[in-house]
This record gives sequence, structure tokens and C-alpha cells, in this order.
Amino acid sequence: MADVIDYRIIGDDLQMVEIGLDFEEGVRAEAGAMLYMEDGIEMQTASGGLFKGFKRMLTGESFFITTFINRVKGKRYVGFAAPYPGKVIPLDLGESGGSYLCQKDAFLCAAQGIEISVAFSRRLGAGLFGGEGFILQRLEGDGLAFVHAGGTVVRKQLQAGESLRVDTGCLVAFAPTVDYDIQFVGGFKNALFGGEGVFLARLTGPGTVYLQTLPFARLADRIIAASRLLKKND
Repeated sequence: MADVIDYRIIGDDLQMVEIGLDFEEGVRAEAGAMLYMEDGIEMQTASGGLFKGFKRMLTGESFFITTFINRVKGKRYVGFAAPYPGKVIPLDLGESGGSYLCQKDAFLCAAQGIEISVAFSRRLGAGLFGGEGFILQRLEGDGLAFVHAGGTVVRKQLQAGESLRVDTGCLVAFAPTVDYDIQFVGGFKNALFGGEGVFLARLTGPGTVYLQTLPFARLADRIIAASRLLKKND
């Protein structure tokens, strides 16, 4: 059973989440997500099992998960910051059937007792099509987890049988009741000249879906393109 934690989300476009921990309560996070922690909080870093650790590492994730535990009487606070402009989304896993799926790099932190594992991994093309890997993490438990979305968050509530096709990079998280698949958008012309990606995630309800308007990969591409243009004009 996951710890029952208090939290508040601070900021607007560069958000962080501050977690309040009572004695012996804890929160888990990817290595490097912590912004600050008060005296009395102890860090414990582990792989969560050798197989799980290697599986995360092979899909580009951190091998380790860090747990922050309050070892003193009274409430202590620890803060986790989003890695780029966007929003922090709280997910109550107990209200969604005990799990949620989220996009690679979306996971920020979760109450102690929540399990984090790789749920789905697929290579989206190579060479001419230059596809990125599509990786989903499964968050399992009955407590709170927090994910990060770039830009603005779009929340879609799909009805039973209702489908939505989404750019794979714009998908943040969705409820376990949502069925998902990866589809290739056919047509050589589409693949070469289409402004959108040639692989789309098809999501079918019922359930909640969270989308982001600014995936990090898209932001990085624009920065790299601008940098190359500046160097060319120098």
C-alpha cells in the first residue's frame, strides 16, 4: 500500500511539486529530479530489482530509482522540479484502477509503494524515416504519482469506443482502460514531406488521456535548427 502524501504544485510555466512527508513516509523519483530536501530526509538509491534496472537502462531510462524517506518526527518537505517548461500533473492511481501508463521521461515522482516499470517499447522506424523509440512506463499502486508535460496540458476524456490519433511525442499519460496501438501513416509522400510524424498512437476509450503541446524532442529540434542557422550566418 502506497504512503498517503501531501503535496502542492508551485509555479506556472516552470512548475515543481513539493511533497510533505510525515515520519517514515517516502516518495520515489528518477535520479536527478530532486530540487531540494529538508533536514531529516534520507536518500536511498536502488535499482528496484536488477532485472527492472537493466530493462529501464536499455530503454534509455535511469538504472536507479531514488527514495526519499522522512526519518524524524514532524513533517518534512522535498521538492522535485520539471526538467523543461511545462506542467506537473498529479495522478491518483487508486481512482484509475491501480495503474497509469506514461510516456518515457514523463515520470517525475510518486509515493513510496508505487511500482515503476517499463510497460511497452517499440522502435519507430530508422534511416529514411528517422523514427524515435516509443516507450511507455507503467505506474502501479494505490497512491499519488506525478508526471510532467511540456507546454500546455490537454486532457481528453474518451468515451467507450471513441478513438483519438496522437503524435507519439505529444502523448503524456493515459488510464489503463484506454487501449493503445502504434500506427504507421502510409504513403511515401506523407513520410517524406508531411509536417507531422509518420507514426501515430491510436488511443481508444473509455478513459482519460493527457497530451502535451510541447514535447521536449520538438523543442530540442527547434533549438538545434536555430543554432545551425546562426552558425551559418556568422
